[in-house]
Amino acid sequence: MSDLSHIRIVLVEPLYSGNVGSICRVMANMGLSDLVLVAPQIVDGWEEGERMAVHAGGLLAKRREVATLSEAVGDCVAVAGTTARLGLYRQHVRTPRESAAELGKLASNAPVALVFGREDKGLLNEEIGLCTHLIRIPTADAYVSLNLAQAVMVCCYELFVAQGNYEAPTEKSEAAPAAHRIKMMEMWRQMLLLIGFVKPDKIDHMMQGFQRIFTRGAITVDDVHILMGVARQTEWAAKRGKKEQVTNNQMSSEQ
Repeated sequence: MSDLSHIRIVLVEPLYSGNVGSICRVMANMGLSDLVLVAPQIVDGWEEGERMAVHAGGLLAKRREVATLSEAVGDCVAVAGTTARLGLYRQHVRTPRESAAELGKLASNAPVALVFGREDKGLLNEEIGLCTHLIRIPTADAYVSLNLAQAVMVCCYELFVAQGNYEAPTEKSEAAPAAHRIKMMEMWRQMLLLIGFVKPDKIDHMMQGFQRIFTRGAITVDDVHILMGVARQTEWAAKRGKKEQVTNNQMSSEQ
């Protein structure tokens, strides 16, 4: 497990506060907290940014603003710039996934910057010149430009995953043994006959269908208990209904 506290998100001359607010939310999702804006050119005020940040408004409030990219990354041991364009000095790009492990390792005890360019024209060549790494997010060739906040999300996600910060939940209930499943299927067989869902001469064929449904994925002990519970309750309700019907018929005949 590793944290990403040394990863710095740098936005160069961002135009829209909504993007900045969305990026704050992304950073909170992925465990990042260092946001620097280089000469922000916000055209819509900060109300939209505050709205888009949702519960990450604290990150928006403590953002730092500097005048130049050099100032923003001066203390960083690595500077990864993002670019959608290719050219003579942009041919050594790597994907976020290819870059994530190395950048995460470099950020283990020193600042590393992820630099994102302007919404309308990205990073300039002189800004690319300050970068030690270049990242390009794979897209369809027909349209390679991504929304700023979406680009930040992709890169931060890959960094987060590469550091082993996510552990998928595991199934608490153990897999059901064959004997348990067989008992469950027999209960369902009796239930289906009792409620008249299928006629006796068709039950074997119908049970093959249910067997196929119940074996498409791993069935746990808890799953079997639920399905057996359905069969028991259905059988109880069906028998009760038949008893009530018999009682009603008897009362009718006595009258």
